[in-house]
Amino acid sequence: MKSFRKNGKEKPIIIGDNIKRKRHGFFRFLKNFKFPDLSDNPKVQFMNKFSLLFHGLLACILVFTIECVSRHSFTSAVSFCISSPLTFLYNALLIFATLLIVYLFKHRALVRIVISIFWMLLGVINGCVLASRVTPFNFADLKLIGDLLSMKNSKYLSAGQEIAVVILLIALATFLILFAFKGPKFKGRVHLFRNLGLLVLCVASIPFITKAAIHSDILSGYFGNLAQGYKDYGFVYSFSASVVDTGMSKPANYTEETIDTINDNVTTEPTTVDSSDMPNIIFMQLETFIDPYELNFLSYSEDPIPNFHKLMENYTSGYLTVPVVGAGTANTEFEVLTGMGIRFFGLGEYPYKTVLKNTTCESAADDLGNIGYATHALHNNGGNFYGRAKVFSQMGFDTFTSKELMNITEYNEIASWPTDNILIDETTKTLDSTPDQSDFLYTITVQSHGSYPDYKVFDNPEIQVTGGDTEAEHYQWEYYINELHEVDKFIGNLIDTLSKRNEKTIVVMYGDHLPTLGLEESDMNTGNLYDTTYVTWNNFGLEKQDKDVAAYQLMSYITDQLGIHEGTMFRYHQSEMNAGVSTDDASYITNWELLQYDLLYGNRYSYHGVDKYPASNLVMGVQDVVIDHTSMSADKTKLTIFGENFTPWSKVYVDGEKVSTEYISGNCLEISMANLSDGSELVVNQVGSSNTIFRSSNTVTFHAPADFDEHEADNVEVPDTSGDDMGVPIVIPPEEQTTDDAATTTTAQ
Repeated sequence: MKSFRKNGKEKPIIIGDNIKRKRHGFFRFLKNFKFPDLSDNPKVQFMNKFSLLFHGLLACILVFTIECVSRHSFTSAVSFCISSPLTFLYNALLIFATLLIVYLFKHRALVRIVISIFWMLLGVINGCVLASRVTPFNFADLKLIGDLLSMKNSKYLSAGQEIAVVILLIALATFLILFAFKGPKFKGRVHLFRNLGLLVLCVASIPFITKAAIHSDILSGYFGNLAQGYKDYGFVYSFSASVVDTGMSKPANYTEETIDTINDNVTTEPTTVDSSDMPNIIFMQLETFIDPYELNFLSYSEDPIPNFHKLMENYTSGYLTVPVVGAGTANTEFEVLTGMGIRFFGLGEYPYKTVLKNTTCESAADDLGNIGYATHALHNNGGNFYGRAKVFSQMGFDTFTSKELMNITEYNEIASWPTDNILIDETTKTLDSTPDQSDFLYTITVQSHGSYPDYKVFDNPEIQVTGGDTEAEHYQWEYYINELHEVDKFIGNLIDTLSKRNEKTIVVMYGDHLPTLGLEESDMNTGNLYDTTYVTWNNFGLEKQDKDVAAYQLMSYITDQLGIHEGTMFRYHQSEMNAGVSTDDASYITNWELLQYDLLYGNRYSYHGVDKYPASNLVMGVQDVVIDHTSMSADKTKLTIFGENFTPWSKVYVDGEKVSTEYISGNCLEISMANLSDGSELVVNQVGSSNTIFRSSNTVTFHAPADFDEHEADNVEVPDTSGDDMGVPIVIPPEEQTTDDAATTTTAQ
């Protein structure tokens, strides 16, 4: 033991006491620590006297800093301030209004810091978001946090960046707590009612100032291009607009007479397709799929998508104008399925996450279902992503097969997304599930989803790519183009499979948006970041009729060729297109907006008071999950469950409680015997995010042998499986649907 001398005597040093002494010293430091009080400083007194002016200056500094971060450019921020000074000042006004809150508190400095950090944090988030995608950060993104957290294999932040963010947030929280207790306070009198009145007056004036600014073209109430809108009108205004501007505003001329007139003027023929000979209709939304030859700065060793191009040569195809770029798959999907327009919603809004959580919506599934089609959705990603398990019920689909119902074992080269090949078998299963009906399938792929690695992935890529400005960009484009090549192989295999079936079928395939790889309009042959390509295939001699259309017109255009004229929106678009009316025509847009408002937010005059399209009892998957029998391991520690249609998302529930489950194969699961007791009831559930149960198997009862004889393999009493209760599909009845994003309210039928 170490010692020291005091008054000539040797004293031992006790290490534990030394640590306590240091710890107490740290707490004494915190107790005695204070931030310097500068309230008597003449400069501070001057700033307090003219604090409104200095708050205005602070607001301008914050706006400029946020624009620098958002644009990733100091000069671009300067250009914005100089070229659009009134727009810049309006953004500053919004921050200034929030800074007025400081006058309600003694801790003015603390509140000022918190407000400044809040705005800066939003700006930094936007800058980070724009580093990995084209679409800027908006309020709708906050509603997708749960979806992003469920994307476990997709890294938008590296591990190092995640650690840095956590450390920064902890440091920030520590500083604010210290400042709250130890920081200076305003020593003057707080004129609460006067200051509150000033705050209310300022906030109340903002809507009037905003309206005047929009009428003067200083601002815009609609962004045709969200990314460009943020650049033109500033982040603070654009983000704030996305917070307050959701849903649709009631059009000035919305009346029953107006809606009746619009519907009466729709001129389309009755549906002429023979109900006994209706073709299967398969719409396939290809994740981030474009024609690589539309990129004017890249070259390839060979055609990356030969199957797609072959279809373009022989079947109807064209450009497809989509509502999003770089992200927002669900919004392209919404337009295609409903014929409605994203442009009429708030900035960056996802209707799947807002209005469709509580409101049914007429869709192609409803309209085709009315003439006898069985309607299905397929997606090799999570059933709760974008709230689809709830939304597809609101849209009237009969079934939805998500990844939880698929035996997915293959992923792309960086293991971030499942390959699309699984969808070939799933398409076949779905078509086979309704032998007496024609089918409408809406399929969403995922393999070519971002992000795209900026490092070497392929040692010998099938497609050699040249044209990237940097090594990192080269690797990103190399990976992306080769993923498109893999998706093209999937397209070829799917068409080969369908061509061998003795069923009339039409397939429509299109890309949902461009990739998040920093593309600009000058990089595209079309000069438009919102143009992708669609292509079709059919096996019954449908005439090739190429046409460029918008996403909200695609369903109308295809069904028109098939002699199908159904649905409020689709008939309207068919009527306008057949009359040669441009999508830029004011009357086309006005009437379209009126119909959309009527169906989603209005009195549904189009339906004459009848609930024509209630939510469906959506069934997850098209095949039963079945427990056949079980077997105990030789060492009596494991129970193996044998059955059918198991997937990596199959979880065994014992007496209603989920237990650790090892997926072995599509016919085999394994659990620990420690979870079981004599008489335990076993069920296999297909489980999505938030522990949502999408489908359940039959229930079996476990009987423990008295002596655990290792030769006794079958320990489960399996009930008669000749009935329809072999596998229990989980449905979401309309009357029991919740507004929870995960659509967790389910009922066994």
